[in-house]
Amino acid sequence: MKRALFLFLSAVTVLLGCVPGVANAWWQNDWSYRKAITIDTSPKGANLAESAGRVPLLIRLHSGNFQFDGLEDNGADIRFVATDDKTPLNYHIEQYDAVLGVALIWVDVPQMPAGATENIWMYYGNKKAPDGAKAAETFDPDYTLVYHFDGAAGAPAKDVTAYGNNAQNAPAKTVEDGIIGKAAKFDGTTPLNLPASPSLAVSAGGSFTFSAWVKPAALAPNTLIYGRRDGANALLIGLDNGAPFAEIDGVPGSTAPVRTPAAQPVPASQWTYLAVTADGKNLTVYANGKQVAQVAATLPALTSAATVAGDVAGSTAGFAGFNGTLDELRLSKVARSAALISLDSFSQGSESKLVNYGADEKQSGFGFGYFGVIVKSVTVDAWVVIGILLAMAAISWVVMWNKASYVGTVDKANNYFVQRFREVAGRHLVGLAHVDEKSNEGKRLYQSSLYRLYKAGVHEIHSRVDNNGRTVITTESIEAIRASMDATLVRENQRLSKSMVLLTIAISGGPFLGLLGTVVGVMITFAAIAAAGDVNVNAIAPGIAAALLATVTGLFVAIPALFGYNYLLIRNKNVTANMQVFVDEFVTRLAEAHRSPDHALAGD
Repeated sequence: MKRALFLFLSAVTVLLGCVPGVANAWWQNDWSYRKAITIDTSPKGANLAESAGRVPLLIRLHSGNFQFDGLEDNGADIRFVATDDKTPLNYHIEQYDAVLGVALIWVDVPQMPAGATENIWMYYGNKKAPDGAKAAETFDPDYTLVYHFDGAAGAPAKDVTAYGNNAQNAPAKTVEDGIIGKAAKFDGTTPLNLPASPSLAVSAGGSFTFSAWVKPAALAPNTLIYGRRDGANALLIGLDNGAPFAEIDGVPGSTAPVRTPAAQPVPASQWTYLAVTADGKNLTVYANGKQVAQVAATLPALTSAATVAGDVAGSTAGFAGFNGTLDELRLSKVARSAALISLDSFSQGSESKLVNYGADEKQSGFGFGYFGVIVKSVTVDAWVVIGILLAMAAISWVVMWNKASYVGTVDKANNYFVQRFREVAGRHLVGLAHVDEKSNEGKRLYQSSLYRLYKAGVHEIHSRVDNNGRTVITTESIEAIRASMDATLVRENQRLSKSMVLLTIAISGGPFLGLLGTVVGVMITFAAIAAAGDVNVNAIAPGIAAALLATVTGLFVAIPALFGYNYLLIRNKNVTANMQVFVDEFVTRLAEAHRSPDHALAGD
């Protein structure tokens, strides 16, 4: 039984060590908390068959996946660490509001996995940490312009890349309901002017990528989202009655503009991820991560300033400015891969399956992983029930240990006594009655329940002595001796069964107490939800999980107690059966000796 208990406790320790979300390493001890963030490109997640390479990944934190406890007010102590839990990752914060419980953070993932899952870690909880955000290093050097449109109203759009290609003016209006935080709203008459910087220049036959989230207010002919004219050369990107297009003027060998074929129109008043790439051979248009149009063409040289949501040539060219909302505008000096464009479209949307958020973990002490989330949500009444159950568990384990030790000792001593009794009973039935209790043999015999039965029988024999000092055994005396030994057997059974009732209480009472705690916890959870008026799975799940912890604790009490009780019950029955057999054997030998003229009894 000792070995079984040891194996059971070892198994419990191993299981607790396997709680999900717990890793063996900790990046730096100065950070008190961390959160596992899983990038899932398997078929259950983003279903990415080809790696998109280095990716600026959007992390969306909200009250449903993060508590915003233990963080600095501006999120300055946030850090992101790679899968190895050693390598820091570049990041920057687009939006952080602990009061509203919202944060938008861009993290530089050096190599996006393909068809697999991978964890990165978000560390926080270090009040002494300086701001670790590095906006310019979050995007690779091929990004020449990135606008989040997250600035104050009336401020020019700011470029977060290292090139600093800030807009020359502010957008017509900044709105809060962008697909990623804030967004820029345009009225079709006031374009956003970009600088004519060398980093934005395009060489003849060069590569280029434009991408942005667009939400047209209405569909109209030839509305420009991005326009760049340099003499007879031009690159125009827009919507023609909702159909995405890209057009090039000044293509070598062609006197007419080259435009991509007509594509399926995008809907009005809805967000669409629009991207255009030029790779030196083809001009390709993507909508929501899928290729919708392509034409063989190369870019002309372009060094002049570009505009967003307006045409520098004005209405005489037959184009109008874009009327609608733009978000997350990016320009690159390379042709981005179809895999990256598809991933950006998938991951930046409001309902992405690419990123999953694990439980918040504490550096040391109790409360790691998912179990820590459950423990934080346990109510006072549930703690009372769990405390009672844990006390019952401790008592039941002590009882099982003591009873297993006792019955094991008795069983070994009984085996030794039976061996000695067989050796002497044929010559002298009461030959073991006067063994010195302090001798080695005596110590072993006095631990035997059979020996105590034997002593009770011998005592009855010695009490039947006549005036001549001889032992007188009659048929009635034999029955009296049996009755005395049976009484001792009952007391030995009571000793074997002592405290076993505590195990039956743990077996039957533990689950019911646990169920009581669960029912009360569920009632309190639903009452709190009703009072707050917040009905969502994030509000319900922690309370329900914490309430179920009481039932789990009840089963944790009952199951080991059930196994231990059944094991001890069989052992006790075996000892009892041996005692009953010994009583019958002793009385039979006594009757046989009583009828024999050569019987060997003490005092003869």
